[in-house]
Amino acid sequence: MTQKVKIYTTPICPYCFTLKKFLKENNVDFEEIDASQSEEIQDLLIEKTGKMTVPVVAVNDEWIQGFNREKLTELLGLK
Repeated sequence: MTQKVKIYTTPICPYCFTLKKFLKENNVDFEEIDASQSEEIQDLLIEKTGKMTVPVVAVNDEWIQGFNREKLTELLGLK
């Protein structure tokens, strides 16, 4: 099954850059969404994670707050 990966970032977030680098190095296709551009997106992040901080990763229907390398590796089946 193909993983659907969305990442919610902002242009000035250093952890977002690290997350994108990690995903690219592991050949993970992802859709990037700039959370600073929309109140609706910010409300969604608060609803899903309880916080308005980035990065947030959505893998299929699982939401991960922050750049959790271990959890992402497990969810994405990386080695």
